[in-house]
Amino acid sequence: MKKDSPEIIASNRKARHNYTIVDVIEAGIVLHGSEVKSLREGQVQIAEAYAHVIRGEMWLEGVHVAVYRFSHGVGSHEPMRSRKLLLHREQIRKLQERMAKERLTLVPLSMLLKNGRVKVELALAKGRQKEDRRQAIAEKESKLEMRREAGRQRKGTSPSLGKQSGSRSRSNED
Repeated sequence: MKKDSPEIIASNRKARHNYTIVDVIEAGIVLHGSEVKSLREGQVQIAEAYAHVIRGEMWLEGVHVAVYRFSHGVGSHEPMRSRKLLLHREQIRKLQERMAKERLTLVPLSMLLKNGRVKVELALAKGRQKEDRRQAIAEKESKLEMRREAGRQRKGTSPSLGKQSGSRSRSNED
């Protein structure tokens, strides 16, 4: 029985922190059988990975796929090898032009199993400076606090209006 929804094998949480995501695309990837088996077990690291174009082909570098524990010699693979990404020629050309023009990079956001095939979700992204990262964290925290406050006001338990703060103020008056 096939699943309709994709199963996420690995995700790159650092990418969303270190980069501003401009666009997201999905690509297939060329793998050996032992690599697929390792991926199904979740034995992959994509935190330091990136993609680039060489002679009109898209390649994924810096992905560590652990050697499958039951493959001995013949069926095993090199853990840090370059892996070819499967995209249409026109897609690669457009991505390459955009990367050069806007000074962007391609980083993998996640690897997933979709209908029995391994796919890589790539992000066309712009690197953030340290100040930009701090600013993004501050914005995220302020939005979260605003959402929390709105929820409190809907429930009627706001520190300024709620029941909890009222009971505290009476105890202070005594």
